[in-house]
Amino acid sequence: MSPWPTVSRRQLTEGRFISAFQDEVLIAEGVTGTWEWVDLADAVRVVAVDPDGRIALVEDEFYLQRRRLLLVPGGGVERTEEPEAAARRELEEETGWRAGRLDPLGVVEQLPTATPARAHLFLARDLTPGTLAREASEEGMTLHWRTVAEAVAAVRGGEITEAGSVSAILLAALSL
Repeated sequence: MSPWPTVSRRQLTEGRFISAFQDEVLIAEGVTGTWEWVDLADAVRVVAVDPDGRIALVEDEFYLQRRRLLLVPGGGVERTEEPEAAARRELEEETGWRAGRLDPLGVVEQLPTATPARAHLFLARDLTPGTLAREASEEGMTLHWRTVAEAVAAVRGGEITEAGSVSAILLAALSL
C-alpha cells in the first residue's frame, strides 16, 4: 500500500518510452500535495566477465549528459519481457557476446523520487560469440575490456557514474 493514497492522477505527456504524471496525494488527514513522476520500463545492467576476468564496458553518447559515458551493457526491459531475457538480449546486441551463465546480482531503485522503474543487475559468465545488433542510436558505441580492479577504480574515480553500472560493478566485485 502506498504511504500516501492517490486522490487523483493527471497524465502530463505520453511518449514512446515514457509517460509523465502528476498525482494529487493525501499526505495527512485533510492535507493534500502533488507528486510528479515518470513511468518508464525497468532496466537491466550486465557485468559480463571473460575467462581472463575482464569486464565488458560500452562507451556511448548520451544526449542529456552531452557527453560519452562508460557503462556496463544494458537497456530497457520490454513490457512483455522478463528481466533475464532482456539482460541476455541487451548483452548480445551491444557487445556481440552471449552469456552461458547469468546470475542475478540484485535490483536497485535508480531514482525512487521520480519513477517506480528499477534496474535489474546481472553477472554474465561463460561468454560465447553472438551477433552484434546495435540500434541506430548506438552507432558510435564502442566496446572496452577492463579488469575488475580497473572497473572498480573507474567507479571510484568518477569515470563510471551511471547508477546501475556503478551498483552492478561493485556487487560483481564482491562476487568475483
